[in-house]
Formats: sequence, structure tokens, C-alpha cells
Amino acid sequence: MFSSAPKGRGAPVNDAPQRFNLPDREADGDWLDERDEIDGEQAPPRTTVTIERPKTIIARNNSPDIPFDRSINAYRGCEHGCIYCFARPTHAYHDLSPGLDFETRLFAKPDAPALLRAELSKRGYVAKPLAMGTNTDPYQPIEREYRITRQCIEILAETRHPLTITTKSDKVLRDLDLLAPMAKQGLVAVAISVTSLDPKVHRTLEPRAPSARKRLAAIRALSEAGVPVFASMSPVIPAITDHEIEHLVEAAAEAGAMSAFFLPVRLPHEVAPLLRAWLDEHYPDRAGKVMSIIRSIREGRDNDPRFFTRMRGHGPWAELIRTRFEKACRKHGLNERKIELRSDLFRPPAGRQGELF
Repeated sequence: MFSSAPKGRGAPVNDAPQRFNLPDREADGDWLDERDEIDGEQAPPRTTVTIERPKTIIARNNSPDIPFDRSINAYRGCEHGCIYCFARPTHAYHDLSPGLDFETRLFAKPDAPALLRAELSKRGYVAKPLAMGTNTDPYQPIEREYRITRQCIEILAETRHPLTITTKSDKVLRDLDLLAPMAKQGLVAVAISVTSLDPKVHRTLEPRAPSARKRLAAIRALSEAGVPVFASMSPVIPAITDHEIEHLVEAAAEAGAMSAFFLPVRLPHEVAPLLRAWLDEHYPDRAGKVMSIIRSIREGRDNDPRFFTRMRGHGPWAELIRTRFEKACRKHGLNERKIELRSDLFRPPAGRQGELF
């Protein structure tokens, strides 16, 4: 257990999940009193990667709140350490903490490219836009070593399959040699998340993600290469980042984004107590105010999981944020045309059994 966030990490705590009837773990207080004298100063947590072997790689959904019905996540957990990440509770399924475990104990799926090729080869497969980065970031630091995201994009480029990518990393530019030709065929769009222009906020909110400056540079590079690029101001956290809405929209438009969107912060399951601990650690002067506004947006709760409202929020605060955002987008010419990806160019992977008959 950590009483405050280790340097360079996001979560101040590492509580064991309780939703699945796991036994509660309590550290021995007497031993902790003498820990530093016995063992010396505690070493910062190191990132570890476990290989995961799933049987399938395309996850499907029928949610009315999101514009895609299929997605790929090459990794579980995310080293970026964003305190607000709604994917944190998924670590509880592995008996791991959605706190520091989520950002230090990662899972990689090196079989993903082979599984993707197999699924695209199935007779009767119908292509529709496939989303990457919907749960954890496909360009988090371990992608440099594992290159699972790139290998999957290579298959999608080969089969002319439509693709959307959401990331907060400029490392997406490593795959520009694949994305630019796909864009010319109308097969890809990229969303870059930019949540704050303030370095102090960024260092605590998203401690291991690239800076806003690098993300805006990535928007510019993608745009100049002909890749349709969105700017995502998600999440907007009241009294922490909401005052930057107009500045974020202006910066994204200047960088070349053609569209933008935002989501009010969501706090499912263990994310709510994590955000509270983070506020107590970094913004104790306004912690109560932040949570009060969030509860106002979520009709008196920390989180509203209902379809149709969970992505929009409710009440005057949600409406104010939405109005400011839409007004800023109109001022800077964003969202004037809709991006439509092509699905009619899809061709099954080479060598699919029986395709010549």
C-alpha cells in the first residue's frame, strides 16, 4: 500500500478490488513502522508485462452511445497512468488493483495479429470500422517493444479494412507510413486526446503520457499527411480542466484537426475513490467542489452508467460545458463535415481457404 502516488505514477493508492469477493488484504502496521530501517527506502514500483493468450481479439458491443460495434485492445492496463481512466476497473478481473497495479502490471497480447487475420478470414465476415484505443492506449510505451498495434494495422491495411485509432501519444506517427496510404483510400481516422495545456495539470493527471505540445504536433503531422484527425477533449474534469475548453479547441484547430469532441469525466466502480484520493493529494483546496459538480452532472451520483446519459451528463453544468464546447468549435471551423470511412474495399486476407472456389 502506498500513502501517496510514487513519482511519475498516477494513482495515489493501490487498494485491492472488493467487487469479486476477494479477501481483504491488510498490511502489518507494526512491520510498516520499521520498514525503512529494516529494508531501506522503498523502491518505486517497476513496470512488468505479462503475456496474455486470448482466444479471440475482436471485442463486439451493441452500445447506443458509441459509433462502432467492434474494437481491438492489444494491451490490458496502461502505463500512461491517467487517474481518470474508465478502463481501470478491468484490472479487478485479474485480482489486481485498479490503482497502481493498472499502470505498473501490464498485459500484452502478441497473438493479436494472428487472431485478427483468422477472424477477418472467416466466411461471411462483414467489414465495418474497427476501433483501436477504446480501452487502453495502443501506443503506450510498451508498444515500442511489442509492436502489436503496428502488426494489426499492417493486416488491416493489407485487407483494406476501415480503422479508427484513439490515442494520447505522438508515437502514432511511427505508423504514418501505413496510415497515410490508408487515408488516401478513405480507410482510417485518428483521434488524439488533448486534455490540458497546463504542464502542472498534465504531470499529475496523465503522468506518463506525452505532453500536450507533442500531441498537438502529432495532430499537425497527421493532418499534413492527409490523415483525418479528431481532437478529443476527454474527459473534461470540472474545476480542473473545464476552464481550458476554448483554449484546447483553438489549439487543436490551429494544429489542423478537422473535428473535435469531448466527454464529461466518468467514474465507474473503483475510479471514483481513486479520483477522490488524487484530489486529496493534488487539489485539496477544491476536492469537495470537484466532486460536487461531478455529482450534479451525474444526477447526484459519482457515476451514471445508463445508456444515452453516461457520455453526455445531465443538468446545468453539463449543458454549460456542452454549450461552451460547441460555440468554440463553430468559432474555429471544427465539425463542419462528417468523416465517413469506406467498408466496401475490404478483401479477405490472402490465402483464405476456399476463396478461389
